[in-house]
Amino acid sequence: MYSFIYGRNPVLEWLRSQMQVDKIILAREGSGANLGDIETLAAKQQVKIERLARPELTRLLKSEHHQGVAARIALPDYVGVEEILRRAALLGEPPLIAVLDCIQDPGNLGAILRSADGAGVHGIIIPKDNAAPLTPAAFKASAGAAAHVAISQVTNLTRAIQELKEEGLWFVATDQDAPKLYTEIDLKGPVGLVLGSEGKGVRRLVGEQCDFSARIPLRGKVSSLNVSVAAAVLFFESRRQRGW
Repeated sequence: MYSFIYGRNPVLEWLRSQMQVDKIILAREGSGANLGDIETLAAKQQVKIERLARPELTRLLKSEHHQGVAARIALPDYVGVEEILRRAALLGEPPLIAVLDCIQDPGNLGAILRSADGAGVHGIIIPKDNAAPLTPAAFKASAGAAAHVAISQVTNLTRAIQELKEEGLWFVATDQDAPKLYTEIDLKGPVGLVLGSEGKGVRRLVGEQCDFSARIPLRGKVSSLNVSVAAAVLFFESRRQRGW
């Protein structure tokens, strides 16, 4: 099933990933950064380019935030959890996996995907129900990084964690009441980082499957970070411990 992604960086990253594109749509009035690269890659991959007036493109996408660029694509398929492990093995690295427990805001999912790509996270696991799936909105929020990160969608998050523990992974849940700081936990080995929903955090049954909990110290008046910011902190701490 085709969907539209839009924005200059998301479309450019999609083309760079060399995944299938049905067509590119450009606003006739468009100019500036990245447009030349988009047109060059589209021509190289023999992708049709269509041009519309900017108001027509806005009506088609039902959004004004397209920057004059859209692509008609099929969003990436979800992968099996075993594919995430395979990708880590191909790189010769212990798996670094993010487990998102019912994160429902596509903007947060997209921001997490962007940080995951930047930190070299091998894959992300999301539940099938009560969570934001990969959508054009999440793809745009990821600035195109979703084209490069493996995402597995599972029916039962608790069972998925149990099965990965049998593969040797340790799991760390974020919890602002945890006794240990995130910097005090060993994140060098095969690890799953469990991040909870925007309102309720990690669910009890999911948290009970985790081996450790970690908190990120805060000095201000607000008691917690946005989940996408917390994810980035943990991702890059794991990479720091691994020596990059």
